[in-house]
Amino acid sequence: MELSARQQRIVEIVKEKGPITGEKIADILELTRATLRPDLTVLTMSGYLDARPRVGYYYTGKTGSQLFQERLLKMKVKDFQSIPVVIPENSSVYDAICSMFLEDVGTLFVVNENGKLIGIVSRKDLLRASMGKQDLEALPIGIIMTRMPNVTTCTAEDSMLEIANKLISKQIDGLPVVKKDDNGEYDVIGRITKTNITKAFVYIGAEE
Repeated sequence: MELSARQQRIVEIVKEKGPITGEKIADILELTRATLRPDLTVLTMSGYLDARPRVGYYYTGKTGSQLFQERLLKMKVKDFQSIPVVIPENSSVYDAICSMFLEDVGTLFVVNENGKLIGIVSRKDLLRASMGKQDLEALPIGIIMTRMPNVTTCTAEDSMLEIANKLISKQIDGLPVVKKDDNGEYDVIGRITKTNITKAFVYIGAEE
């Protein structure tokens, strides 16, 4: 967030003289309290300043980058996740290719007969299989998929910053959002991808 010249001046005043009331800040700037109210609201809501009743405003000591990081940590997977695309474990590689094409996704989640996550298939997996001479309709998806417990997962309560780090470090395009049942197995309740991460950044940029 880029502060206006007046907002930067307010931060400097509070940093030097805080805690200080809004009336005193207005007097120093030779403005009315009503004129300053929007600026003080922005600075408080964005985290640069904090306020205490009957005490006044004080500087939080946080930099813009720290505030941005905190904002990212507060953004949860559940706020940006997409609908998962799953295929049964008895699917063929050909079936998976058709599903990926029709659903326009980069990752498929493989589930067993009880709907529990057992594997994941990416574009790279399907491309690699297609380059061979196998009959894709006869080739089981289980032959090429990454199986549990080697699948990287996330939960709805994870932060978007954590997930962005996972996608980068693992060099993958997407993760299943899962919920563990009483038996320790995973239900797939969503998906999070690089596109979702991009949407999160666009959301931050569009915030007032």
